[in-house]
Order: sequence, then structure tokens, then C-alpha cells
Amino acid sequence: MRIISGKLKGIRFSPPKSFPSRPTTNFAKEALFNIIHNEFNIDNIRVLDLCAGTGSISFEFASRGALSVTSIDTHGPSLNFIEKTAEKHALTQIETRKQDVLKFLEQTTNEYDLIFADPPFAYDQYAEIIRIVFERNLLSAKGLLILEHDKSNDFSDVKQFIYLRNYGGVNFSFFEYGEE
Repeated sequence: MRIISGKLKGIRFSPPKSFPSRPTTNFAKEALFNIIHNEFNIDNIRVLDLCAGTGSISFEFASRGALSVTSIDTHGPSLNFIEKTAEKHALTQIETRKQDVLKFLEQTTNEYDLIFADPPFAYDQYAEIIRIVFERNLLSAKGLLILEHDKSNDFSDVKQFIYLRNYGGVNFSFFEYGEE
């Protein structure tokens, strides 16, 4: 895996092979960040990375200067890897938290400009993530929720859904508050 842009552009990092994660491919990550770059001035946003895994998305946001990046995962070794890598590269805006993502969403009082969630493709709680984010107003007024998932999920009937992008076997569904 590599950092695509920002102060750490080109840096490669390799999490241990034993990690129970499926990192976003560099191809899909580059396409995703092209979309995000068109929506946001990244150095002015607060990011929540749910199911952070290897930290690839967190590192990309931090490299590009995000104000803060909160990385949530239940796998302690993944969070240790994120912490050590962030420290090594002076990515001081990354904060990690070992917690179930749904419990975190139910408890947090913070508001984020962008929430990215990349649970395992077999995850069956995508709808709960969407519900909690919007019921608890965890996004800023112009914020985005982005879910990474496989092709078996279709969120087009969700009120806050705005569009889907597909990159090989990786799909990104985008959600926002929309007009009331």
C-alpha cells in the first residue's frame, strides 16, 4: 500500500500479513480521493474512519492535511500499527480508538465533515451505520458519509443516498443530508 498524495506522497507501508483486513486498493483509493478533493478542501475537514483496518484511508487523509482523523476499529493490533505508523511519520492529527463502530457512533458527541466506513464485505449492519449517522446528526451540514462495500449491497432507496461509484470489485456509496 502507498500514500497517493500529500506530504507523504509515495510512501509505502506494509501491515503484518496476519491482519484481518481488506485494504482499499490503490486504484479505488485514488479514484475516491479525486471525488473527495472535488467536494472538500481536505485541510479543513474532520474525518471519522470506521473499521480503519490498516489505516490506509486515515493515512491518506492525514497526509493531505486533514484537521483531525479519528480511526475506529475493534482489532487492537491494527490500531497499534496505525499509531506506530502515524508517530513515525508525524501524523499528529490521527487519533485511534478501540471500539465497536456502532457503539462509537451511539456515544460520540463529535461532528465530522466526512465519515468513511469500510467494514468487512460480509458485514450486515450497513443500514445501522447510516441510520445512526443521520439520526444523531454526526455529519456537518455539508458533510458526506461514504460506505465501501461489494456489489451485493444497494443503498439507492435510502433517503440520504446521492450516488454510487464502482471501481472493479469495490463500490463506494455516498450519502448526505440533502434538501429538506
